[in-house]
Amino acid sequence: MSRDSDSINTSSFLKSLGFPEVAIHRSFDHFDFKKAGRRILVIGPMGSGKTEYSSRVWRDSLVAKKKSDAIESLTKTGNADRRNVFFIRSILDEERFPDYPSDALAYRGGYERCGANIASIRDSFELEKIIGGNPHIGTWIIDEATFYEERVAYIVKNGSEKNNLIFIFPSLILNFRKEIFNPTAKLLLDITTDIFPLTAYCEHPDCLKDSFYTYRYYTVGNEECPALYFDPLIIIGGDRDKDNPLEPDYCTRCDRHHYLPGKEYTFLILKPLGEKASEGDYEPLKKELSLIRNSMEKSALYMHFYEKYIEIYDPEPVMMNALKVPCIAEKALIYLFAEQNLIPAGKLKILAGELDLNTEYMEKRLTDNHRSFL
Repeated sequence: MSRDSDSINTSSFLKSLGFPEVAIHRSFDHFDFKKAGRRILVIGPMGSGKTEYSSRVWRDSLVAKKKSDAIESLTKTGNADRRNVFFIRSILDEERFPDYPSDALAYRGGYERCGANIASIRDSFELEKIIGGNPHIGTWIIDEATFYEERVAYIVKNGSEKNNLIFIFPSLILNFRKEIFNPTAKLLLDITTDIFPLTAYCEHPDCLKDSFYTYRYYTVGNEECPALYFDPLIIIGGDRDKDNPLEPDYCTRCDRHHYLPGKEYTFLILKPLGEKASEGDYEPLKKELSLIRNSMEKSALYMHFYEKYIEIYDPEPVMMNALKVPCIAEKALIYLFAEQNLIPAGKLKILAGELDLNTEYMEKRLTDNHRSFL
């Protein structure tokens, strides 16, 4: 019977009891440990409850394990019982909840103690080793799976197909640019069997709409400064309020209040300058970066922003705030090097020295993105 048929039948039944015509919604179901071999993607912006979903699965497993031995045949394949749950988190995310116990499955509203059934890993090879060492575990929750290399998608696909294991991925699929996060995210979408989309309230103070997007911004002089489109893709240590203009803040925003200045500039001006540089003509790029660094109002970046966001019928001054953030030239160069591969590492180092850029900042951000030039 289809979901629509279920809803119609439920509505008819309630009407027969004297209830008025109302919209019938499905309640949150307890997790089904009987259905084997699933790869479940739990998606949504920051604050939408992805990790809290994991905690509900954990609590359901504790209830399910109290059932009689007769249940075992429904939840077990070989040695792996799907009522046995193991939580995997990225080692990069260990500092996110510093005040919780080391074995905590922590989320914004609290935490669950997982004891030995929790581990932090760096890559898919460590995940593979942990799975192999725990043959009794039937359900694996891999938090922020998009942090790992593409190989992770096929590790879990093979595990679910060969051993009927369940894998749950509470993950960001879209980055702050509202684009698919990375190649791993694309592969997870390819191999997923079930998707649970979650939303959150838009965190703009004047809005109560549903939000699907993670928004990155900086705070400079108590002003909200949206991250530029070419801001470094990965910045480790987010999701905490900061008072440092070099470190971003994050929240969740609806489409209207998700500001993303600089996308047009990136592809109209910045990337073509990088392409010229890749052919050996570095002077136009060097000139633009020098202006951004030393005389912002004379740069093509500033002039493009002023024309696009100020000289219009309904100005958007919040977009101009993006130019108040430090290290913009550094970010532009990182984008051309780390994401577009237009600048070789040796030349990157030379340009950084000639332009007197903040190499400490650059090295930190490049390390976040698994690149380096030192």
